[in-house]
Formats: sequence, structure tokens, C-alpha cells
Amino acid sequence: MRTTLGRSLLLCLFAMAATVAAADAPRKQAPLYGVNDIPKTFDDAVPGGQDFVKRVAMIPMRDGVKLYTVIMLPKGAHDAPILLTRTPYNADERAGNATSSSLLSALPLGDAVFAQAGYIRVYQDVRGKYGSEGDYVMMRPVRGPLNPTKVDHVTDAWDTIDWLVKHVPESNGRVAMIGSSYEGFTAAMALLDPHPALKASVPESPVIDAYMGDDWFHHGAFRNLMLGYVHMQTVQKGAGAVTPSDTYDKYEEYLRAGSTGDYVRSRGLDKLPFTARVMEHPAYDAFWQGQDLVRLLAAHPSSVPTLWEQGLFDQEDMWGANHAWLALKAAGHASNNWLVLGPWSHSQVNGTGFALGPLKWSGDTALEYNRDMVLPFLEHYLRDKPAAPLAHVSVYNTGDNRWDRFEDWPTACEHGCANALKPLYLGKDFGLSFAAPTEADAGDSYVSDPARPVPFLPRPVLDPFFAYGSTYAGYLPWSKWLVSDQRFVDGRTDVLVYETPVLTAPVRVQGIPVADVRAATTGTDGDVVVKLIDVYPSQVTHDPSMGGYELPIALDIFRGRYRESFEHPSAIPANQPQRYRFELPNVNHVFQPGHRIMVQIQSSLFPLYDRNPQTFVPNIFEAKPGDYRAATITVLRSGAQPSAVWLPVVER
Repeated sequence: MRTTLGRSLLLCLFAMAATVAAADAPRKQAPLYGVNDIPKTFDDAVPGGQDFVKRVAMIPMRDGVKLYTVIMLPKGAHDAPILLTRTPYNADERAGNATSSSLLSALPLGDAVFAQAGYIRVYQDVRGKYGSEGDYVMMRPVRGPLNPTKVDHVTDAWDTIDWLVKHVPESNGRVAMIGSSYEGFTAAMALLDPHPALKASVPESPVIDAYMGDDWFHHGAFRNLMLGYVHMQTVQKGAGAVTPSDTYDKYEEYLRAGSTGDYVRSRGLDKLPFTARVMEHPAYDAFWQGQDLVRLLAAHPSSVPTLWEQGLFDQEDMWGANHAWLALKAAGHASNNWLVLGPWSHSQVNGTGFALGPLKWSGDTALEYNRDMVLPFLEHYLRDKPAAPLAHVSVYNTGDNRWDRFEDWPTACEHGCANALKPLYLGKDFGLSFAAPTEADAGDSYVSDPARPVPFLPRPVLDPFFAYGSTYAGYLPWSKWLVSDQRFVDGRTDVLVYETPVLTAPVRVQGIPVADVRAATTGTDGDVVVKLIDVYPSQVTHDPSMGGYELPIALDIFRGRYRESFEHPSAIPANQPQRYRFELPNVNHVFQPGHRIMVQIQSSLFPLYDRNPQTFVPNIFEAKPGDYRAATITVLRSGAQPSAVWLPVVER
């Protein structure tokens, strides 16, 4: 025991001596100055590693141009399907945060269900944008009269898919395309000549006919506020800025500028090729008809299973998915095309869908769409899983707050279905009734003054794209304006307001309402705006803020010069009754007992849409100050000249 204790004491003394010696030795200290604080290499490791691999490839197209492509693979993936998005919005950013530890946290929220299912996620910059080579053409047309080159989005998608199935050994050789807005446009374009490996497609809020009802025009009225987007997208290859302005309120800015052409020239936007082309084609001529994907898809229908998505309150691309689906159904391809109409603003399916403005839904409708509709749809066609339990048409019911499922759409329509549209007539004392008017020479008048146009939002109106910043939903008034309370204009003398009595029974509408307005004007041109509105009771016990709320269910604008032909505009005969008949957006709604139905009629939605001078000029973009004149509008509601909104009323 004494021997062991002695040895321990001796070892302790040696250790103490070594410590003292080390303390006395000169220390090697890192230099403070004179070196580069940025090392040549650094392993930016994630603690615990990552469960995915990011690859970047420059994929060659048939003309030699290479496109920047980001491939996000689950680590250890094999026989995995590929989900492809072709984008003008920076593939690196769209692919998410590459420094995350997991693919689920790296990819955008809308990709969550696909990351959990082990999909290979691919984002690609379209030619000419961000990391891709080549020239950028806004909404590049298909090869032909409008595109003399040998490439378009059809060939680029084909070449990309061909490369992916040959160079991504972790895949099972099956590809689907998905994307919203412009990305939905590229997904739809690929359907015109699909690669054999393209097994499914999901175009969401796609730009299909940019003249009739998507980004640039609605029924001939030009969407001013899209000019900031054009500037942002075409002024440079990478991320651009919206048009500089020294005016906070876009209403004031556009009003002071004069015509839209004057605004364009004062900001130098006429030097942007796409803007110049648009200004040269105010009518629905061959330039726009040749880019109408509704026509192209119907003429060249594919057999690729396609799920079309559109928001019921999409403030940017309200037209595309619905009309593409209808055209393909008419072409005999209903069996491989599905339609989803959700309670969303533009591209809201990429985020959360609990609410829109004051409207609160039964759950996260965006998650329900991605998890319960899109994923099973893709799993069936990309992995041979059992057929998805998906109705051919799924439409959210914004009155009963639930999903409704149909085998056809619309369920009430003008022709070809059991339920005919039912006219809701404008009546005396600003009433609405399903009974036809019997009065002679009855009508209501207002003065429409281009110097005081009706705003589409309460002022000040901000530039939606400037306010987005780094996130899409940045400017909330823009993303929710289609459900904004319309009381802010119903006291104006240039807005006609008609109402039903308080409803004692529900009125259910499913389909596409049709505005049918008979009117005369003292001018020779003019616009017609019709809004179908659900007026809440004066008091709503469970949600006091909704008391008296005027909720627009469907609204749109129509440019009067195109009442006979969108291709060949004509002056409106002054003081002679004319008929303006046009479709409103899709509805699936219930006007509940205790509510009222309202219709508002006006002549402008400014500055979203350009001002109509109310004097016919050949090119409305070139209207002069003297062309902008006040006009008296008389909306007729007689037995001989009835005005109505034809509603798709159905039984429960």
C-alpha cells in the first residue's frame, strides 16, 4: 500500500513539473494582421450532415445553348421520380436553402409533401435568365410566325427531360412538371410535344391567354400595374427592379401621366422590346391569337395526365387553367385532364391556405391540395401507386366552407347541361329580382369622368411588385384585393348599386356567371365593370368585423370597343343602346339566408386597368389629353332592354 501511494505521489509531481514547463515555454500565436481572413477553401459543414445532395448542371439544348439546372436529390435515392419546374425566377432561389440539414427544410413550403415522399426536385432557369445562356423572350411563343427560331419552351422542356432521364441514375426515368404562373405556362407549353418520359403535368395558375383574362389584358382592357413586372423581368438577366417612381400612390402617378403610352414613354419603358410589342397590339389580333395556348392545346391535345389548378380569387391569372381544361374537354380529352379551383389568390398554393383576407377556411386548403390531390395524382403516374381518389373537378365552396367534387364543370351553364343559367335582373329603385322587368324605357344614369376614375383599391395604391420584396405575399392589399370590402366605392355617384331584399333561403351558384348589360353612352368608347357581391348582415355575431361586409364573389371588366369583335374594334354609336355580354370568373358559393345579393356597375378599375378616354381612337395607348372626356352612361332595365347577371343557380 505504501509502495502504491508513493508511486502515485511521484507521478503527480512529474505532471505538475510538466505543466509549469509548458507554461514557461513560448506560445505560437496566430498573426492578427497581414493575412487574408477569407480562406481559399472552407467546408461549410452542417452539424450531423445533410440528407440530400445538391447538383448543378448546364444542360445543353438542341441549338447548343446551355440551361442552368439545380437538382436536389434525397441522399441514397434510387428509382425516384423527378419533379421539374422551369422558371424565370432564379432556379437557385426557387430550389431553396442548400445549407439546410434536410431536404424538407431546404425546399420551399409548397414542395414539402414531395420532399417527404422522396422526389428528386429540379429547378431550371429558362433561357436568358439568371444562370442560363441564350436570349430571354417574355412568354416566348411557339416556333412559327411569331418565333422564327428552331427553339421554344416546348423544345427546351423536351431536351431537359431527355437529359435528366439519361444523366440522373437515381431516377426511375419518369418525370412530372409543375409550376405556378409563368412556371405554369412552361409546364403547359411542354404538353404541345411531350417527351415520352413526361408522365404527368400540374400547371398551376398558368398564363394561357394573356389577352382575354390573364396577365396583360382582361377582355381588351390593359393591366397597367403589370408594367412594373415587365420592367423587373426584362431590364436585365438577373433580378431586376420595378419602374422607378417619385410618387407613392400609383393612382396619382398614372393619372398625372396621361395615357398608358405617355406613362411608358416618360419612364423609358418603350425601349423594352416586350412593352413596345404590346403597345403595337391593343386588339386581339394575330399577335395575341398566335400565343393563345387554349387554341394550341385544343389543336394538339396530349395524352399526358394533367391536373390544372386555378385560384377562385387569383388577381393575376384568372383565365388560364379553367379555359385550358374546358378546351381540352371539348376536344375529347376530358379523361386525362383534371381541374382544381381553390379559394386562393395568385400562387397561394405555394404557401399556406388557411385564409384569404377576412375569409377563414376550414383548414390549410393549400396543404390539402398538395397532400390530398397533387401527391396521390403524381404517385399514381410516376410510381404506379393505386389510382388517386380525385374527382375530375374539385372546387372549394366559399359559402359552405368545404371542398365540392364534380365530374363536370360548370354544373350550371348556358348550353349543354341540365341546369340553365338564371337571370338576376336589374330593377327599379336599384333592386335585383329573378322576375323579368316590365317597365318601358327604364334606366339609371351616371357620369363617368376619366379625370376621376373609380379606384380598384382604397388609395393609396402601391406598386404590387415593388412591395413584394423577397417574398411573394409581401403586399397584402394586392394579393387579396378581389375579396376586399366594396363599401369603399358604393357611395360614389359613378357607381350604380343594385340589391336584392334580405334572403330568406340560400341561393347556390356553381359555374360561370355571365354579365349581360344593355347601356347607352354619350361617348364613343367606354368600359363596363360588373361586380357580383355577397352582402353580409349588418351584424355578424361570431365575427363583428364582417358586419355589412360587401364581399365580391366575381368581378371583371369589358372594353366596349370590342363588343362585336376583339380583333376588329369599332366605335360605340353615341346615345344608342348596346349590349355588353361577357363571362365573369368561376363561382362556387352560397348566398346564405340573412345576406343580400348585390351587383355594382361602373366604368373603371384604376389604376390596375388603363383609363378609357371614352372617345374612340384607333390605338387607345396613344390617346391624347383632348380624347379623355366625361360621358353619361345609362344602364337600361326595361322589358325591351333588360340588364342582368345570369347566375348558375343550382339546387343543393
